[in-house]
Amino acid sequence: MANDLPPDYGDAAAEYAAVRERAGLIDRRDWGVVEATGRDRVNFLHALLSNDVKALGPGQGCAATLLDVHGKVQVMLDVLVLEDRILLLLPPGTAQKTLEALDHYLFAEKVALADVSPETALLLVAGPAAPALAGRALGAAPGERAWSHVAGALDGTGVRLARGAGETGEAEVWVLAPAAGAARVRDALASAGARPVGATALESLRIEAGTPVLGRDVDDTVLLPEIPNAGLLSYTKGCYPGQEVVVRIRDRGHVNRLLAGLVLDGDVVPEPGAEVLVDGVAVGRVTSATRSLGLGRPIALAFVRRAHAEPGTALEVRAGATLLRARVAALPFTR
Repeated sequence: MANDLPPDYGDAAAEYAAVRERAGLIDRRDWGVVEATGRDRVNFLHALLSNDVKALGPGQGCAATLLDVHGKVQVMLDVLVLEDRILLLLPPGTAQKTLEALDHYLFAEKVALADVSPETALLLVAGPAAPALAGRALGAAPGERAWSHVAGALDGTGVRLARGAGETGEAEVWVLAPAAGAARVRDALASAGARPVGATALESLRIEAGTPVLGRDVDDTVLLPEIPNAGLLSYTKGCYPGQEVVVRIRDRGHVNRLLAGLVLDGDVVPEPGAEVLVDGVAVGRVTSATRSLGLGRPIALAFVRRAHAEPGTALEVRAGATLLRARVAALPFTR
């Protein structure tokens, strides 16, 4: 389940339908925001992150990771470049870890890093109508490119609207608002037609979209090439920690496991950590699972040995003393 969200606001199925058909409103106040200022901020972050920060101008952004020297994921984050600073949007509980990790690399560079999470509230509007709805409510709408962003306002309160990358599989707008004005911004978005969405609907949307999250599907044992990474890295930028491993895997080898989707028979939703088996032999483990509100059956994300990760492959998942029949599905589950 998503952090700090109630399971639902009365009707998880209706909340799911709102995101698929119109617009839903997801409270992301558990996310963190780190601010980088100083004349060397662009070069500093470009040298550390897996994506191309130097290529971004004000009003642009990207998703990225911070890897260790072995190519394993330490942090997943989103980068927003402004005229005078760079904002890093961070999954729950990772702002302090990210500050410490970045500070480890900070020597003579003119860069100041600050956790501005306490004074910043994040909201996510998701659904086909999300960009237009957010634009009407807050006076501006970002472009279609992922992580492009613009300034907006509500009754004199400045906000920033950023185009999300599709955690839910639908069009998304992230809204960064001052914490003191967050309630008014949230009410304005709800009044414009965005329906509040709880954790049950969000988890279904996320897993259906095949979106891995840090702390559930990804931790510091995971190599970047083991997860969907098309929007997370650049193969044409300069060096960064872990780059040699990532490029070597691309050019001369392969990973031994991949994050795959599973569709399960029956009604039992397996627990995270459940074994995935072929002919009684463990070939992987479940990382996230839910009952899909769109497909009407259990689905999961799981690390599976590469030889068994082809869509259509028959598998079993252990749930206590029961073996559940499953098959590998292409990601995303729904299109």
